[in-house]
Amino acid sequence: MIRKMLSPRGTAGALAAVALAAALAAGLGGSAASAADDYNPPPPPGSSPVCVFYDGDGPTLYGERGERVSQVQCMLANRHYLPWSALDGTFGPQTLLAVQRFQADHPPLRPDGLVTAATWSALWHAGPSRTTPLPYPPV
Repeated sequence: MIRKMLSPRGTAGALAAVALAAALAAGLGGSAASAADDYNPPPPPGSSPVCVFYDGDGPTLYGERGERVSQVQCMLANRHYLPWSALDGTFGPQTLLAVQRFQADHPPLRPDGLVTAATWSALWHAGPSRTTPLPYPPV
């Protein structure tokens, strides 16, 4: 019998989902709410802060739609560059601005809004780098 092996990223994502579910079931979902959480509330019911739409590094550009864009948006929302309400699977102006801001905060990335292999790598390896979400539209 041939079995498909999970990639390390996919396995880590699955483990993170299990850990998150266990923490929420145990009531450890985070009791310290801040003003930042008011702007970027938790994902809506039926969705998850664990991003499992796409596991790759294909170029993702303004105007595209689909799983790659949903993955970028989810990762940006987890890092407070995009509000959860903006996750729609469409790479529009709000996603473009969030990508550019993320890139500007992660040198040597150029803030050009193109999600290339280098930007994907930074997204996969970056933690929540913003303590307060950025306003949209920019002030």
